[in-house]
Amino acid sequence: MLNTFLKGEKGTRLRFMGMLLSAILVLLSVFTLTQKGLNFGLDFTGGYLTEFTTSQSVELKELQSFIAKNHNGEFELTAQGNSHFQLREAPSASTTSTTSTTANSLDWQSAVTQNDDINAQVLSSAYIGSQVGDELFDQGCLAMFAAMIAVMIYLAVRFEWRLAVGSVVALVHDLILVLGLFSLLQIEFNLTVLASLLAIIGYSLNDSIIVGDRVRELLRVQSNNVLSPATIINNAIKSTLTRTLITSGTTLATVASVWLLAGAPLQGFAIALFTGIVVGTFSSICIAATLPELLDLSAKNYEVKVDAHTQTLLDMP
Repeated sequence: MLNTFLKGEKGTRLRFMGMLLSAILVLLSVFTLTQKGLNFGLDFTGGYLTEFTTSQSVELKELQSFIAKNHNGEFELTAQGNSHFQLREAPSASTTSTTSTTANSLDWQSAVTQNDDINAQVLSSAYIGSQVGDELFDQGCLAMFAAMIAVMIYLAVRFEWRLAVGSVVALVHDLILVLGLFSLLQIEFNLTVLASLLAIIGYSLNDSIIVGDRVRELLRVQSNNVLSPATIINNAIKSTLTRTLITSGTTLATVASVWLLAGAPLQGFAIALFTGIVVGTFSSICIAATLPELLDLSAKNYEVKVDAHTQTLLDMP
């Protein structure tokens, strides 16, 4: 591997450097996940979700301080727009029953609606039980597991095992980096983010298949037998790079629009999908195409082997 890196083409060295960078990022992501974990939203933890507006412009810190005086438990207040706020109340030891939780929620709601300086109007208030959250989490993980199994079966049928392993590793890499980013920044992890992870699985697989198909086609060309696997892989990446960048660029523009214009409820979804597309494009080149080379992928893997009798028939004039 070191010899290939030092004496290989520029494209080969860039791919190996990218794979090294990916390995470092994966280790950092795993470390962050083990230390900080994910900031699960109410979809998974359960609790109250209340949205309200104020008739006057109020600073977020000022409003948070006022609510804290009338709230006994833990809460998270976020600004959703101009004079539009969202308050999340997670279950806590001080609110051990639904009745006490409801009473606590009504206390601060009454305070903000009756205060003349705030004059809030509650738009919606809903309670999600922790049991429902556990079921949603289990079902979401089951859906992701089923998607991964389907992907592995598809790759096992479609590709030679070295290319299949490269695609699977690239897919796992993409998911770990997205989860690591959410853990590092403590962005809320809810059902929309879980849905984006399923979308990332499909998108990452698509990029890896495009590169893998081209590598397989070039390996099967007889005239390419004199070329090294590294050169063939570099040629495959060059021939698909324009298509990959155009596809990723148009998709990123759409996701960026959702991120900037769709509002806070879809920000987590957009951030996850945006990150997944970027790292998915990166991994399709630096992992999905590079790892098979380390596993000794070559044109010999696609040679059609015939027995002695068949070879005798083919050699007959």
